[in-house]
Amino acid sequence: MNNTTTLRTEAPIAKTIVNTTVFPILFAISFSHLLNDMMQATITSVYPMLKSRYQLNFSQVGMITFVFQLTASILQPFVGNYTDKRPQPYSFVIAMLFSLTGIILLAYSFGYESILVAVGLVGIGSSIFHPEASKVSYYASGGKRGLAQSIFQLGGNGGSAIGPLLVALIVAPFGLHNLLWFNIAALIGIFVLIRVGKWYKDHLILRQTNRSKSTEGMLHLSKNKVVISVVILLVLIFSKYFYLASMTSYFTFYLIDKFHVTVQQSQFYLFIFLGAVAAGTLLGGSLGDKFGRKIIIWISILGAAPFTLLLPYANLFWTGILAAVIGLIIASAFSAILVYAQELLPGKIGMVSGLFFGFAFGMGGLGSALLGKLADHTSVAYVFSICAYLPLLGIITAFLPDLRKKLIIKN
Repeated sequence: MNNTTTLRTEAPIAKTIVNTTVFPILFAISFSHLLNDMMQATITSVYPMLKSRYQLNFSQVGMITFVFQLTASILQPFVGNYTDKRPQPYSFVIAMLFSLTGIILLAYSFGYESILVAVGLVGIGSSIFHPEASKVSYYASGGKRGLAQSIFQLGGNGGSAIGPLLVALIVAPFGLHNLLWFNIAALIGIFVLIRVGKWYKDHLILRQTNRSKSTEGMLHLSKNKVVISVVILLVLIFSKYFYLASMTSYFTFYLIDKFHVTVQQSQFYLFIFLGAVAAGTLLGGSLGDKFGRKIIIWISILGAAPFTLLLPYANLFWTGILAAVIGLIIASAFSAILVYAQELLPGKIGMVSGLFFGFAFGMGGLGSALLGKLADHTSVAYVFSICAYLPLLGIITAFLPDLRKKLIIKN
């Protein structure tokens, strides 16, 4: 990165920068993703505290997630489409400022309405962060798109796993005001993202001056086939994130209700699940690069079904084991799905990233709201018995084309 000025004028070196994997940037954007999603994870992690403090019902808990996920999802395709045309290298910094403000308001929330505003601000930060950050990982991949997306996603899932653990250690015992400690993460993230933004800005200049020498994928697929494939991918996202909504929003309540564990103990089980999700994310992208994305999508969605079907009938020990296995398998899907979609529409990386991140957040929020209402009318245990069938939708992966046979690279 110290040779940026030279790189602008020396074409052979510029070609190397554009077409090789830039691991320092991938790790930096992944670390920023970790910090961003760690702050977001505090929202679901403090649900038991919020529910008890403000006498909320499950429908209200679901609505909190819905507001967060809606604000985190609805803007993302528009942000991605806008930045495809007008890249904003420092937009991540603005995203962190929104999240920081939301966490402060959540720490000092005074009622249900203020909680909704707080999570909405965090959601807006997420909607700004993800499309451009995902695009940076794509540009820094050097062709190893699955690996790059997995590294990026690993940071996010790692943050989602660490968040509940930190809440259990520093918030649950001492009160909601201790959420303010998470703003240190926002400040660190701002510092890191300023440096990533500088690389991104310089890289965009290199792409402009070296466009003819970069590699772009072209697909020989009809427009209808592309549209059908995108719809299939969105259905798979629906199945994955509706199931994840049951785990991230209600797994702690399920454990407390069925096994009578404490709030802190339930957070540790959630940490086990989310830690497995982080590990599965890293595996999914690299395996997709090696064996093809379609087979990984197939395995990661449909392959989780036997374990999700067993979970409602397991004791506490096996619930922990099955949760880890489910997290490991099902998490490998998103990186493969996103990169598959980016290769379907190679000229619209930001829009595709925003669409799929946004749809994932939206389905997670909608799932949480609907499952909350279902839990109020039945039970949390019933919610898990119904959601167990969602991974069976993975069977429609069979209708996706194999892009390894369709993708042609221009030299």
